[in-house]
Amino acid sequence: MKAAGHTARIWLPPLVLVLVLLGLWQLAAGTGFLADRLGLDDFLVPSPAQVAEVLWQDRGLIADNAAVTLVEILAGFAVALLLGLAVATLLHFSDLVRRASYPVVVASQTIPIIVIAPILVVWFGYGIGPKLAVIALICFFPIAVNTLDGLRSVDPDSVRMMRTLYASRSQIFRRVEAPAALPYAFSGAKIAVAVAVIGAVFGEWVGSERGLGHLMLQDNAQLMTARLFASVAVLSLIAIVLFSLIGLVERALLRWR
Repeated sequence: MKAAGHTARIWLPPLVLVLVLLGLWQLAAGTGFLADRLGLDDFLVPSPAQVAEVLWQDRGLIADNAAVTLVEILAGFAVALLLGLAVATLLHFSDLVRRASYPVVVASQTIPIIVIAPILVVWFGYGIGPKLAVIALICFFPIAVNTLDGLRSVDPDSVRMMRTLYASRSQIFRRVEAPAALPYAFSGAKIAVAVAVIGAVFGEWVGSERGLGHLMLQDNAQLMTARLFASVAVLSLIAIVLFSLIGLVERALLRWR
């Protein structure tokens, strides 16, 4: 009973808020109020009911494109996770490398993705490569920075105690530093997987033949706004599910917290 009550306290407030917002949207769009205020035709401002109807009618098309985008998100996130953890560990082990490379890591986030993506398409074509590169570039920074902060947040007394026990550098890392950095790494991973969806859409907008981003471009050109909103809803659902899965893994691995 306590577990059920705790779950209800967590999920009930956001669920109620979402239902209220959907109800207001349905009312504003269904009555034509929203279209009148925006000065648009009614079909350009679909209601949630119309979006849900299109989502069901075109479920096969949307599902096929969503599967392509999901593969890109997972692969790009995996690349970013491996690179982020590796770079954070390298920067932690070497003060010289950290002082030389950390500004470059920060600078990698100052270049607009919308500028880099077309260049990647020119270099690598319309395959999955440019999408993975865009997603990895977006996801890499929060993972690397958060993990590095976690590695550097270890209590110095714990490290000194390990040294008095004649622990090697690798043993200190495995037994003290890495466990302390795990919560930080998971925080970075949750941020990264949420923005990975944005990276996938950017990559597909620049150059693709399939995927939800490609479908959204087609729907936008044809003024199929209901299906456009349906694709956005699916992308949001993908981000929420992936974020929640990482949270479940975090709770399973970090029970000691």
